[in-house]
This record gives sequence, structure tokens and C-alpha cells, in this order.
Amino acid sequence: MYRRVLIVEDEPTLRRLILRNLTSRGHEVREAATAAEARAMLEKELPDLMLLDVNLPDRSGLDVLRDLQQQGKSVPTIVVSAVRIPRTRLEELKPLAYLPKPFPLDALLRLVSDEPDGVKPTPA
Repeated sequence: MYRRVLIVEDEPTLRRLILRNLTSRGHEVREAATAAEARAMLEKELPDLMLLDVNLPDRSGLDVLRDLQQQGKSVPTIVVSAVRIPRTRLEELKPLAYLPKPFPLDALLRLVSDEPDGVKPTPA
């Protein structure tokens, strides 16, 4: 199980829903609504897992992943997006999984809990 999780999601209702579900299952959760907030948090401490929305108000979530890679840092990441992400982009950034929105909450919870029968990455 991933203990420390960073949720990067600009939609407050979805962010709160995920936060409540993860904290009730024993995860330590931090949250960011923008790429800038996420980058600031990632500078201080790397989480065990990041849930990353692609469409953020200031930059793309994929930019956050690219920045981490350029710094030689790696965080297991589940990318969530309402926009289709090309397979080549996913192969370049190598997220743990990709969940297109809307996604079933139980699929996300299985991935975060690292259950053996968890959902596999969805091809673009």
C-alpha cells in the first residue's frame, strides 16, 4: 500500500472525495490544485504515490511529471484525465496507470491500495 499520497486535482469536489476515501483507508494525503502547488510540495518531500490530473489551471500535469524526470526524481504516478492522452506520451512519461475520467472510484482505490488484482494501465 502506498502510505503517503499527493492528489493533484483542480476539481475541488473530486479532490475531496478522493481525499476522504484515502484517509479513511489509512493513507496520509496531501493535496494540490495547481501544477505550481504540486511542484512546491514535491520540492519539500516526495510522496509514495501521486494522483495527477492532466488539465490543471496553470500547466499540464504531464509537465509536472516531465519536470520530475528532468530532476532525476521518480514518483509512482496514476494519471487521471478527461482528455485522451496519446499512447506515445504515456510511454514517454511511464505512469503507473492511466485512468480516463470519469473512472470508477473503486478502480482508483484498488490501484492506490496496490491490490494484486488491481486495475492495469489503460492504453490510450
